[in-house]
Amino acid sequence: MKINVFYLIVGILCVLFAFTHTLNGLDNSLRVLNTVEIDSGTRTVFTYVWHIIGIENLVFGIALIIMAFTKNRDNVKFTAWIIIAVLILRLIIISVFTFMNGESGLIDLLVDSIAMVVVIVLLFFGTRMKNKTI
Repeated sequence: MKINVFYLIVGILCVLFAFTHTLNGLDNSLRVLNTVEIDSGTRTVFTYVWHIIGIENLVFGIALIIMAFTKNRDNVKFTAWIIIAVLILRLIIISVFTFMNGESGLIDLLVDSIAMVVVIVLLFFGTRMKNKTI
């Protein structure tokens, strides 16, 4: 059985992104919510949306790791394309809102954008791998 190395690498990266995203939220972003005066509903929404993104990354990672070991690549190619679409749309939304809110987040956006583009390109290469013929 030939492993789809691209899916495996992206799967591991997504699991890593899930943990770093969640830890960053707990250490920085979500902690700030307790120091500013906002209503509890806004705090709750921001907190669960933050964790949804972390769980989404974890699910993508687990799915991609499983997909990396799937024998028939045609069966998982559609799933890879759905993940690519979600990541592209996520990058567009992040970019639009960052640009709308000024230049302060552009450096952070650059680092995140590079990581997302690398993941998208690796996933694309994974979809190009052919089934092994025996």
